[in-house]
Amino acid sequence: MALSGLFLVSFLSLHFFINLMSVFSAATFNEMSHFMGYNPIIQFLMQPILVAGVVFHFVMGFVLELKNRQARPLSYAKYNGAANASWASRNMIISGLVVLAFLGLHFYDFWVHEIAYKYIQHAPIETERYFPELVAKFHNPLRVALYSLCFVLLSVHLWHGFASSFQSVGFNNKYSKSIQKLGYAFAILVPFGFVFIALFHFFNQ
Repeated sequence: MALSGLFLVSFLSLHFFINLMSVFSAATFNEMSHFMGYNPIIQFLMQPILVAGVVFHFVMGFVLELKNRQARPLSYAKYNGAANASWASRNMIISGLVVLAFLGLHFYDFWVHEIAYKYIQHAPIETERYFPELVAKFHNPLRVALYSLCFVLLSVHLWHGFASSFQSVGFNNKYSKSIQKLGYAFAILVPFGFVFIALFHFFNQ
């Protein structure tokens, strides 16, 4: 669970970097998106690994949640979870389910469209189409609001998940506090960076 989470964090970082380029340069964003969309190593090796990593991470999330519930079949007579754990750590399954639902929408919006464009429609290669397609997705204010909400909940998910992943794999030493701070920074900067990108394109159309 921890290793798959860290793997997805690396993908999220790359995804954020590419999307951020759309704020500064449409040409650079088009170039990077075209490379990601047509490079055979990324398409036929890394993409299946990514999909497998997403599925594995969420399946393991359900398995661990079930095992935690089975470990204590009788509930506490009095329970104050906030005394020992943050809301984020106690509700990872909730934030995770919202993120999973968002990923489904995201796959439908971008990945399914891309597959249809390249392999079903057999459309000609257009290296300049990515930026207009991205901007068009942020035309609807309801979609932008939903997109932003999902990334806020991703921030909550990462707030606990990032640092705890290192602890789960046994990385618990003098650098733990620094990693925890790094995790908090990542949980704020990256998800809210995606929100900024959505709002930027929405208000600049």
